Amino acid sequence: MLKSLIARAGLSENASLAEVVEAVRSMPYGRPMERSAQGALAEWRGTCSTKHALLAAVLAEQWPHTEPQLVHRVYRCTPEDAARSFGPTAAAAVPEEGLWDVHRYLTIDLDGNRVVIDVTFPSGPGWDGASSMPVACGPGTDHPAGSAPDADKRALEEVHCDPGIREPFVAALSMSATTARDTAGPRPSGGDR
Repeated sequence: MLKSLIARAGLSENASLAEVVEAVRSMPYGRPMERSAQGALAEWRGTCSTKHALLAAVLAEQWPHTEPQLVHRVYRCTPEDAARSFGPTAAAAVPEEGLWDVHRYLTIDLDGNRVVIDVTFPSGPGWDGASSMPVACGPGTDHPAGSAPDADKRALEEVHCDPGIREPFVAALSMSATTARDTAGPRPSGGDR
């Protein structure tokens, strides 16, 4: 996985952990046709699920001592939350009473401390290589993923989410991320988020 990521992202062979995190974070937000780490890498776009699965696989391969752990957060999103966090397009897809969603991020071990890494969206400040990043969704209940993280996430979605409400929200997030990317102009490479 790491060699493929290095080639796709144009990283050096001895890329640092922070550079790898930034490369995955810089991938555009959007669902790949194949909803997997491999699909995200091949299509160079991903969601919280596919981008974090890719990053976890690369970290387990290259930096196993970081002990990457995928985490699913069940949270409620109101139109106000969506407007503040994701913009007006996403907010318009959230019903007045809000919606339930399941978000994936990961944690790693750095010098005995669990550090939150959330590479869902390519906007905002980059990871400083030491401290926790903010989680891209609101507060909620965290569920560490087991050996079948995709099945774990689907099970949480089945219990908490209404697909008829959630799917338009995810589509709106993709549109919001594309609009933000298209209006932001070229992004410098390196450590900024």
